[in-house]
Amino acid sequence: MVDREPADSSEVAAEPSEPAEPDATPLLAPRDGVPDLSISVSEIRRAAELLATGHGPFAVDAERASGFRYSNRAYLIQIRRDGAGTVLIDPVSHGADPVATLAPVAEVLGTDEWVLHAADQDLPCLAELGIRPLRLYDTELAGRLAGYDKVNLAAMVQRLLGLQLMKGHGAADWSQRPLPDEWLNYAALDVEVLIDLRHAIAGVLEEQGKTEWAAQEFEHLRTFEASPTRRERWRRTSGIHKIRDPRALAAVRELWTARDQIAQRRDIAPGRILPDAAIINAATTDPDTVDKLTALPVFGGNRQRRSAKVWLDALARARSTDDPPRSQEPSNGPPPASRWARRKPEAAARLEAVRAGLATVSQRVSVPTENLISPDVVRRLCWDWELRADTDDIAATVDEFLRDARARPWQRELTVPVLAEALKH
Repeated sequence: MVDREPADSSEVAAEPSEPAEPDATPLLAPRDGVPDLSISVSEIRRAAELLATGHGPFAVDAERASGFRYSNRAYLIQIRRDGAGTVLIDPVSHGADPVATLAPVAEVLGTDEWVLHAADQDLPCLAELGIRPLRLYDTELAGRLAGYDKVNLAAMVQRLLGLQLMKGHGAADWSQRPLPDEWLNYAALDVEVLIDLRHAIAGVLEEQGKTEWAAQEFEHLRTFEASPTRRERWRRTSGIHKIRDPRALAAVRELWTARDQIAQRRDIAPGRILPDAAIINAATTDPDTVDKLTALPVFGGNRQRRSAKVWLDALARARSTDDPPRSQEPSNGPPPASRWARRKPEAAARLEAVRAGLATVSQRVSVPTENLISPDVVRRLCWDWELRADTDDIAATVDEFLRDARARPWQRELTVPVLAEALKH
């Protein structure tokens, strides 16, 4: 972390630094070459020993196989540290217990700060391996706090370091083995300049008086544990908004559940088992024979023909259910804001006033409104406000609400006065 006393909101620069866009030098290969991939237990232990000889923070990244696999596990871990260089670790091919095998790496990584870009993407899969940060610096989140419009890694590296990261293989199937050499080159480059980027964006935040804000955000991200979702996941099926009939919705639910069980068992992305569009099509047409099912698009393929009984059984369960789902999922929070004007006009007026006030603050401190305060927290506050206005001190009530919602001190300092003023009316 950069040492600095918390900034008063009046000290924060109104506009982010806007350096001239430098001529970008293509970054084509790591300065020390692409390191050998550490695969065996002994190789991973030696990689940990090498990292221990370095100094300062660790640049960390992980590659998954989203869109190809059901799980969100890491299939490659990249780490770089000054004085040690870069190591590439295969966490899946060693043939031993992954947590025990990666324990030496976890121990070394626990000695200093991690630098990641979009840390929320990688922290869960690393935690599955028993690897958790002692301290954290997220360069993407830092870019948002600095007011940058483009915060992807390539854009920030070009803006702050004058280097051009070439388009790579981030969306590739990293579960395949062996990993191609060009993929490993791409992976090593992802951590090549991450520490330099951390120092550069930290300097920008220092100039803007936002260093303490960033520190609070990083610690929140490091310690955050998502609550188990209560939403019925099958309702996320693409195209489900077209269906209103309860029996057809039951068919979507049963087909989705059957697909999910297969996908989880085989560790294959559900969409590769059966596309969402095929689920919607089968739910609306409700075929009851193999011939009718295989006459539909997608289901006529050889793979789907072999699974025809699975899908027909799911549709049969939907027809026989005594409890078809409702078109709207039971809500555990406010309805969509588009419905507020009709259902609760006073809440709609509060939300409009609050959004206007937050937009003013956002422009003044050059931080996106969604980073000033969670939009979900804002909606809940405005919807339930009359249930909480049991004191003359509106600001204190709002502050308590935000604190309970885990808003950080810097967020409350900036937003409580605006929210309290908007909620007076």
